[in-house]
Amino acid sequence: MHRHGYKGRKLHRETDQRLALIKGLAEALIINEQITTTHAKAKEVLPYLEKLITKAKAGGLHNRRQVISSLQTLQAANKLVDELAPKLSARNSGYLRIKRSTTRKGDNAQMAVIQFVDDLRASEPVIETKEAAVEEAKS
Repeated sequence: MHRHGYKGRKLHRETDQRLALIKGLAEALIINEQITTTHAKAKEVLPYLEKLITKAKAGGLHNRRQVISSLQTLQAANKLVDELAPKLSARNSGYLRIKRSTTRKGDNAQMAVIQFVDDLRASEPVIETKEAAVEEAKS
């Protein structure tokens, strides 16, 4: 059988199961901001989530509804649109990175960590000097 025109990995799953897997991985990544999975699954979830982040950054009701329909829970969609997208406004693309890690013990599958490129947890500015910290503690 020829391979021309077949894009993406099947991941040994039917179409609906594969889409549910990608949605679940995308949701876990949004909620936890870093996940460990197999390298093939990480490479499949990356373009899916990058497109969702771009829609979330654009804002508007239609884009919000598209993000909600592309994820499994409303909590993850709201976190992506309301919290994560404004923090990623400085970038045009390349929001995620994939780092290879060890192999899995049972089947020797290549594992990978997928995470956001920017540190999204540091939402408050860091106080740089002791004097500024003392002044902020006094007020």
